[in-house]
Amino acid sequence: MANTSSRTLRLLSLLQTHRYWPGEELATRLGVSVRTLRRDVDRLRELGYPVEANRGVDGGYQLAAGAALPPLVVDDDEAVAIAVGMQAATQGAIPGIEESAIRALTKVVQVMPPRLRRQVDALRAVTVPSGFGQYAGPPPLEPEVLIVVAQACRDSERIEFGYTGHGAAATERHVEPHRLVPLGRRWYLVAYDLTRHDWRTFRMDRLTSPRRTGARFAPRKLPGEDAAAFVRAGLKERQAGYAVEVVVHATAEVVRARLERWATIEEIDAGSCLVRMNTDSLDWPAMALGSIGAEFEVRSPPELITMLAEWSARFGRAV
Repeated sequence: MANTSSRTLRLLSLLQTHRYWPGEELATRLGVSVRTLRRDVDRLRELGYPVEANRGVDGGYQLAAGAALPPLVVDDDEAVAIAVGMQAATQGAIPGIEESAIRALTKVVQVMPPRLRRQVDALRAVTVPSGFGQYAGPPPLEPEVLIVVAQACRDSERIEFGYTGHGAAATERHVEPHRLVPLGRRWYLVAYDLTRHDWRTFRMDRLTSPRRTGARFAPRKLPGEDAAAFVRAGLKERQAGYAVEVVVHATAEVVRARLERWATIEEIDAGSCLVRMNTDSLDWPAMALGSIGAEFEVRSPPELITMLAEWSARFGRAV
């Protein structure tokens, strides 16, 4: 259960809508008993907030019309939404109001409780504008995920999280987070992957349960102009699809019987051939190569090698 002061703020936030709240429903929303709710309402009245009450079976509560409220009563999710929306305006998402948005954002952050102010400041500090329709809509992810990763970026602290890439199995990642980049309705994390020993871009809505490890790191130099350029370049490559190149240890005739409609097969010698195909997803090439029933080596792309390693581990556990 939330502590008394936090619960009182939550109650005030609900009453701020000026809708009528049945007592049972309001108590359920706060996770307290009706008796505790009455005490919380009395506490608000002591602080000067005119809360009207109707007694009886259908009794409930409503904030009196015209009641003066504190400058800002928000919860964690609302604080993140304010920061995202106002920062969008400061970066030109709505032309002509950039200076006004900067002034408004500064005022809003100043009246937030210290804990929320630190969260919002972290998000602002590590977000790199993409310049291509950033903040076109609300980020489709949990605000807690965004905040944890933003604070780790700010503090140069390694994090762990679960990640499910496109067409791939869920994996655990251990990374050094660098920056957050909003692009359209997506948010991306640019980080150095400590398992794959290379820079990676992670879609935040595919990331689960980020955990700060407490291990600090010295920031590495990003191989690119900035984080936004790194994300755009990666997305451009993915949009072009994957160029698959594999050496299969089987005759070209055998491989053509399986893959000729979808791939180019070039004979290397009497017992092996080179298979090339372009695809937007690596799932099908992985299954097709496995169906041939022959040994093979992947020349490219590295993402296919990673996928096959993950599949191999999963299949091995199954048997």
